[in-house]
Amino acid sequence: MPDVNAPAWLGQRLIGVGFRRWKQAHLRPLLSLQPGRVVFVADEAAATALQPTAADALVFWGATPPPGVAALAQRSGARLVRVEDGFVRSVGLGSDLIRPLSLVLDTQGIYFDPTQPSALEALLNTATFSADELAEAARVRAFIVGHGLTKYNHEPRGVAQWPSAGRRVVLVPGQVEDDASIRLGCTGVKTNAGLLQAARAACPEAFIVYKPHPDVASGNRRGRLSLAEAARWADHVEPTLSVVSCIEACDELHTLTSLAGFDALLRGKRVVTHGQPFYAGWGLTDDRALEGVAWVRRQRRLSLDELVAGTLLRYPIYWDWQLRGYTTCMAVLRQLATTRDALAASGGLARLRTGWLRRQGRKARTLFDAWQTMP
Repeated sequence: MPDVNAPAWLGQRLIGVGFRRWKQAHLRPLLSLQPGRVVFVADEAAATALQPTAADALVFWGATPPPGVAALAQRSGARLVRVEDGFVRSVGLGSDLIRPLSLVLDTQGIYFDPTQPSALEALLNTATFSADELAEAARVRAFIVGHGLTKYNHEPRGVAQWPSAGRRVVLVPGQVEDDASIRLGCTGVKTNAGLLQAARAACPEAFIVYKPHPDVASGNRRGRLSLAEAARWADHVEPTLSVVSCIEACDELHTLTSLAGFDALLRGKRVVTHGQPFYAGWGLTDDRALEGVAWVRRQRRLSLDELVAGTLLRYPIYWDWQLRGYTTCMAVLRQLATTRDALAASGGLARLRTGWLRRQGRKARTLFDAWQTMP
């Protein structure tokens, strides 16, 4: 298994289309060790002016290309590349302008869009994983579980003290309701309220805990439920504890497409999906989305370590901001644990979770850094 996972085509010219200025500053180093080969433009017209060829890549954020970009790729022969945050990203939210330590770069689709194949799905469908990779996957999984890591790592950890009175505990993690993974990956249940209703219908005697999504709880994104509305189906709303602490205290998890379902699988929990997340359809989850088009393609049965090897070892790239170079999954996990623990000890985690003014200050600093480093 290679030490780092950066694809060879990262050495060619990359034309990023439609990225915000602060995101450009975060992505430029990760997209090439030669920053001059990364060019950001506003739209298809500006990209066309650069006369892309088959030696170039047109890069954009998310599932859907900006207007005209797919047609430009077809005309020019340039590679079309979708970019998203990795599965273990940072200590702090991306929506709070915290820079990432991992990215996924997908030339086929994107992992959260089950309406079409992605490089991750193709990998999980076809890859042969060596004994060394599976052993590394097991070590990665043990480190994540042992250190309580997840994607953002900014919420307080602790032991849940829920008054379940011996009832089976079902965790329902909320999501951002306009998130692309819900718009593209859900055919029936599509809202946090609907998910809570479905969980209560499936588990009428359970003690149900609803955990709001951190972006929603922070006020950055849409999907907030009032306490009164959540209490119609949930026995407890948990606004404080980390999602990892909640997963550790539950017996099973019901989700639409949340990464929390993957986190729960890593921790040996039963996972029920009501959408088509990337980790479903491989025989590891109880999948309730009967109309899911992804199930037709996902015919292979995977072990948990095979899922981890594909999802965390092969699919993303990892970045070391101190060394300014590509690194490994395990190295990033160690950095996340060290940073998170140091911030927790100094009180810095609480500051990461609060404050519109702090977010604006981070944005201003990021934009200033971007201006200083423009090629």
